[in-house]
Order: sequence, then C-alpha cells, then structure tokens
Amino acid sequence: MNALPEHVTIREVALRDGLQIEDPIPLAAKIELLEAVLATGVREVEATAFVSPSKVPTLADAAELTAELPRLRAQFDAEFSALVAGPGGAARAIKAGMGSLEYVVSAADGHSQANVGRSTADSTALIAEIAAIAHEGGASIEVIVATAWDCPFDGPTDPARVVDIVSAATEIGVDRIAIADTIGTATPRRVTDLVGRVRPVIGDLPLGAHFHNTRGAGLASAYAAVQAGVTRLDASAGGLGGCPFAPGATGNIATEDLVYLLRDSGIGVDVDLTAAIAAAEVARQVVGHDLPSALLRAGDRLRR
Repeated sequence: MNALPEHVTIREVALRDGLQIEDPIPLAAKIELLEAVLATGVREVEATAFVSPSKVPTLADAAELTAELPRLRAQFDAEFSALVAGPGGAARAIKAGMGSLEYVVSAADGHSQANVGRSTADSTALIAEIAAIAHEGGASIEVIVATAWDCPFDGPTDPARVVDIVSAATEIGVDRIAIADTIGTATPRRVTDLVGRVRPVIGDLPLGAHFHNTRGAGLASAYAAVQAGVTRLDASAGGLGGCPFAPGATGNIATEDLVYLLRDSGIGVDVDLTAAIAAAEVARQVVGHDLPSALLRAGDRLRR
C-alpha cells in the first residue's frame, strides 16, 4: 500500500456517463448543468460521446455541445473530453474540435458484444487506428478498460484480460489508461489487487479509475484505488448515471460524496464541496428525479 497522495484529480462525468441512460434533454439544460459543474473548480470534464444516436439518443447533440466548449474553456480553467466507440466516432470528435478522446475496450466478450457488437480482441485491435486519428488530429487518447472486475454476462473478469488490453494500449502509445467497474461490483481488496497488476505495466502513464455505487462499495473502492496509487478518479454530480446492463444500478459515485471523503482524508482536490452540492441540485432538476447522492440529502458536516 502506498502513502496517500497529496492530490487527486477528479473528472466530472455527469454530462456523458451520467446522462447516457436518461431521456433526452435540451441542449440548453445540458449547458446549464455543465456551467454548474464547471463552477465547482473541476479541471477535467467528460462532456459527451460521439456514438450512434440510435443507441444513445440523449447524446445525439455531441457536435452541437462541443461547439459550446471554446466559450466555456475561455471562462473556466477546464479541459473537455469525449468518449468514442470506434474510428468513425473518433473522426467525428476530432472534426468537431475535441482535444481529448476516450476509447472504451471491454475486458469481457459478453459485454463487448452487447455494448459495441465486437469481441474484446477486435476492440483491442482498433486501439492503434483510434490513437492515430486522435494524435494526427492533435488530441490525446485514453483507453478505458470496462468490466475490469466483473461482467453482467460472463461473470468475474480474469485480471489477465485487463492486463493484456493495458499492455497493448501502452505499446501503441496512448496517453492515459483507466480501469472501470462498469456494473458496480468492485470491492477494496479486488481493487488493490488489479491496480497492483496494472500499475507496473503502464510505467509513467497516468492511471485512472471509474466506479459505480451499485452495491454500496463505490466510495470504498475509490479510496482503495487511491491507497494503491491511483490519482485520477471519475465521479458524477449527484451520482447521476447508471449502466443499462446493471439492473437497479444507482449510478456513478457522486462527485460531492467523493470530495467529502478525500477532503477529510487530507487529500487535495480541485473541486469546491459547496459548489459541488449545488451542481448536484442542478443535476437533479435537469433530469427531474431524485439522485442517490448522500451529501445532496445530508449536506456537509462543516457549516459555513
């Protein structure tokens, strides 16, 4: 176990992962949420995804939202990224002006087939082409390994499959790596074990992690990842989001809950907690239903 880091970077994913299973909302509502998120001081935001509108209709306005980002970048000190599912999406994202791409490879064949209609091997083989599109377009590329711990179709994921994807991505020359608990089944011991296997493979590349709180262990898993040396974590305002392959999923770990945990553990973050709770309230209003965030209900223990 490593000493706790002085700082952890939080990437806000409410605009993409948070909204992907919601009914479509107007672009103006997305901009309202995005501005509330940016007001927290967050430095990295996953803004949208360039994927099939028929599969993810709520993100069909990816190009239109991306056109708003230069204005927001000038106002707030933040960088934006977009998820892509293949070379076509990567090309569209670059054309729209995105400077940072994320490509997801599921470590489990069952989830990979259900999600993108390809095997894990075929998705891994596309990393080189997508990385080339990103780099030739002046953008960075991150490979996110989905179902890194468990698959809703195949069961527990063999850690060797995760390591194989990470090794291939590292050899190709991607800029960042992340491992994702897609359906919210990870627990601290398993997190520590997988991070320990992945970290030596990627050398100096930044390593991120993405957790869902489906079974109540999301924050504990995130903290275990930090203890194991991870300094980049995804989170979503209000805990917005979920996975269509995880029935009953409560969504991503909530940004404000994560900030509360890290702050009281003596770990620096860029996100202001009071502003994060306010952003969670905007997220609740935008989607029109309650969200699972603990701090949205209970507030901070520190009264100002």
